[in-house]
Amino acid sequence: MTTQHTPYAIGHAPSHTKHHEWRTAANSAPHLLPHLPKALSSNPNLKLLDIGCGPGTISASLAQHLLPSGHVLATDIADDVLERAKEHAISQGLSVPQNISFQKESVYELSFPDNEFDIVHAHQVLCHLDDPVAAVKEMLRVCKPGGLISLRESDMHMWCFWPELPSLLKFHELMVNVMLANGGQDKGGRKLVSWIMEAGVDRKDIEAGFGTWCYSEPGDRKAWGEAMIERLRTGQMRQRGIEVGLTTEEDIEEMVKGWREWMERGDATLGIVNGEVIVKKAAS
Repeated sequence: MTTQHTPYAIGHAPSHTKHHEWRTAANSAPHLLPHLPKALSSNPNLKLLDIGCGPGTISASLAQHLLPSGHVLATDIADDVLERAKEHAISQGLSVPQNISFQKESVYELSFPDNEFDIVHAHQVLCHLDDPVAAVKEMLRVCKPGGLISLRESDMHMWCFWPELPSLLKFHELMVNVMLANGGQDKGGRKLVSWIMEAGVDRKDIEAGFGTWCYSEPGDRKAWGEAMIERLRTGQMRQRGIEVGLTTEEDIEEMVKGWREWMERGDATLGIVNGEVIVKKAAS
């Protein structure tokens, strides 16, 4: 009998995925990039599975690193976001399906055979799942023995704002509580090693660390702030927050004003800490 899991409640509306387009392999998979040259030297036709690709900006930049013969298969659960990811890949000069292809998949029930991919990558996926360990087990299943699994997850309690505007602190509290109300994980970054070991991986096969995002340059502040305002105006966070009594229309307007002030402040910064792991699947 198939286990029923909580769906990806946040969805793929532009209000949620807009700021995801800022992400690249360089700023969102820096722990994986140093491993690619060695992997390609031993297998130029390397196959990389990208789970939960969203708008595909990380997928496309990973595909650039695998040229000319490597291949990225980017997956997500929604047709519309996969189409946007495909359009982005083409805009970056990648050949579809030679360099990169796209497929609708659930991380809980991947349609691929065992030991299929040299590298399995997922970025900010486990935090949205009610059973991250089951997802890791499925990633392990489709990864080749000796292959790599690359994961990166934000830890929602390791965000730091300046200035510490009360409205933005209230926004952060709302974001955490909506994540939990949706069945997600608010401490994914610090739990990665634990989840992976629970999935059956020996600690010696896990390389763990933490990386950061920093939104401080004017363009980065604008991209992040506008995306958060759009979430508050039209996104699932607004709808869900009001629905379960976590916020009010008045609070939301206060948060919108806070993000506008933050974007305009020359000294404004936002730092986010992400847990990062590279897992080497044991040889069979």
